[in-house]
Amino acid sequence: MKRITISTILIFVFVVAGLGVASAEELSLLTWKGYAPKVLVDKFKQETGIDVNVTYTNNEEMIAKLRATRGAGFDLAQPSQDRISSVQEKYNIYQPIDFTKIDTAQIIPSMLEAVKKNTLVGGKSYAVPFCWGTSGLIVNKKYAPDVTDYSDLLSEKYKGRISYRLKRPTLIAQAFAMGEDPFAKYGDEKAYKALMEKVGQTLIDAKPLVQSYWTNGDALLQSMRSGEVYVAMAWDNGGWKLHAENPDIDFLAPKSGALGWIDTFAIPAKAKNPDAAYKWINFILRPENAVVFINMEKTPTASAGATKLAEPEVRGNFERSFPQEAIDNIKWYPPVPAKLESIEGEILDKVKASR
Repeated sequence: MKRITISTILIFVFVVAGLGVASAEELSLLTWKGYAPKVLVDKFKQETGIDVNVTYTNNEEMIAKLRATRGAGFDLAQPSQDRISSVQEKYNIYQPIDFTKIDTAQIIPSMLEAVKKNTLVGGKSYAVPFCWGTSGLIVNKKYAPDVTDYSDLLSEKYKGRISYRLKRPTLIAQAFAMGEDPFAKYGDEKAYKALMEKVGQTLIDAKPLVQSYWTNGDALLQSMRSGEVYVAMAWDNGGWKLHAENPDIDFLAPKSGALGWIDTFAIPAKAKNPDAAYKWINFILRPENAVVFINMEKTPTASAGATKLAEPEVRGNFERSFPQEAIDNIKWYPPVPAKLESIEGEILDKVKASR
């Protein structure tokens, strides 16, 4: 009787232990800091029973980690959309997205289509959009009420009150303001170089109008606070920060389109639990969950309708700067061919060296 009891107990212990192992489903997430708030991780586990193990990283480390394992070790990663197709072509570290497992109805259509297009490899797309941001114009409407586009950075009307960076976004922005589509010329090196030379000469001609070529974001914001600068090319968050201090200053999505980045969801090639990855994607993009991230990070997501649920100040930023037509007009950065970066560098050097 005693032997039977002990055996029974041992069997029971092993069965319970086995069940415990089977029920401990996990999602291994490789992401940016702030992209997986604890409150949402806890809610996800409560809903699904899945533990989320989070590893924080950036684009360069993400690529390095997945290259080293040939796409193993993680179930879900969050690279920027312009860092996917070229990496996938070289290293094959991701798997195509099965969009039948994605609740696409809860994603802003223009962002979904942009990411599908910009992560296309061999006829298949490799990512789903998560969050986004832009660069455009920060304007003091008290002194520059008529500003609408990047071309106003070249206006005599605001001579000595203009600031922008001598970086590639400025070249891209001015090309769009001229009515060109620089991204459409990425496949034609000769045409792209001709366009960049045209943009470069325009910036050289407008050099006497510039108060400063900013290199430090905090310094730029201070120059706008003090009234030294009326119109600048910079990021949306900077404009919203200034607006909270001075309602005359705000971020403006230019008429020819703000320049946008998107961080995405991509599933590594050897993910052990891709089903959990799809569940997390759909969970985090549900508006009532996406808004938690939005309120915490003050950053918009691709979740349709989520910004309407945001805190009043945060919602106000999006509504002022990004009505639907402005969102649909965002120019999303595609992957940059290496040769084009050297062309841009040469043009920027000419602008810097000019007098």
